[in-house]
Amino acid sequence: MDRFLSIEAFVRVAETSSFAEAARQLGVTSSVVTNRIQQLEKFVNAPLFHRSTRHVRLSEVGETFYRECAEVVGRVNELTDQMRELRATPTGRLRIQMLPGFALGHFGAAMAAFNRQYPGIQLDVIVNDRVVDPIEEGFDVAFQIFPPISESLIERRLFTVRRLFCAAPSYVHAHGAPQHPRELLQHTTALYSGYPSRNRWTMTRSDEVVEMELPGMIRSNSVHLLRDYALTGAGIVCLPTLVASDALLAGSLLPILTDYALAALNFAAVYPATQRQALKVKALVEFLADRLGPEPAWDVPLIERGWIA
Repeated sequence: MDRFLSIEAFVRVAETSSFAEAARQLGVTSSVVTNRIQQLEKFVNAPLFHRSTRHVRLSEVGETFYRECAEVVGRVNELTDQMRELRATPTGRLRIQMLPGFALGHFGAAMAAFNRQYPGIQLDVIVNDRVVDPIEEGFDVAFQIFPPISESLIERRLFTVRRLFCAAPSYVHAHGAPQHPRELLQHTTALYSGYPSRNRWTMTRSDEVVEMELPGMIRSNSVHLLRDYALTGAGIVCLPTLVASDALLAGSLLPILTDYALAALNFAAVYPATQRQALKVKALVEFLADRLGPEPAWDVPLIERGWIA
């Protein structure tokens, strides 16, 4: 028995709750994974999983064993990557989930620069705003605005996602601009449907806290669609500044209610704990962190104008 391969298989099955998915991620057949787990169970003289036709879950012994094994696998991967880092540049394929708000308009240029710096890494990018468990869905890293949904995931925050209400000058000319958040209820609004707070909105100004339900006449999971809708003069939208900044600076959108602040969100890289020091993941995350800097370029001019803090 190759003890490390068996432990690695055990960790993948524990994290994915699936022999088939663990086999796919390891690039072997399900029978190979099954055999490795059986050898490991024989070696420790205890069942590591409770199996049924529909579910795979850790036994009590397996839960204790997993915590130690996950650390071992992560440490071996880290040491291996450190040696490769000393001798070569990272190579291979990196499967990514990317949030559309950043993917469209920002990530393309970043990918081009990343490819020039790391020509041996191929990127497989899936663009959507679903909250995923990278382990279960086979992603090396997911970029999202939601916190990790599992304790076996690591979160590396990259930048603050600020949001603004805004509208086209033609809408403001025709309907006026609200001076208080509750006045939004008297206007046509279009809102992103994927924020964690859903229809509940909280805005603050000094010691004033305004909490309200704002369902919106139009709801969409595409902030780019909402921006285009606002540009027609049809209504007021709430947009992340990474999508709205260019239009705001050009004057084709006007900021609304800048005295009130919406809660900021965090754009973060989320990846399995056993990938913590994986060379390709580390290279991409550190590259983006360096490229974006302490304040994203799209926010700096808005901060200077006092539209956001």
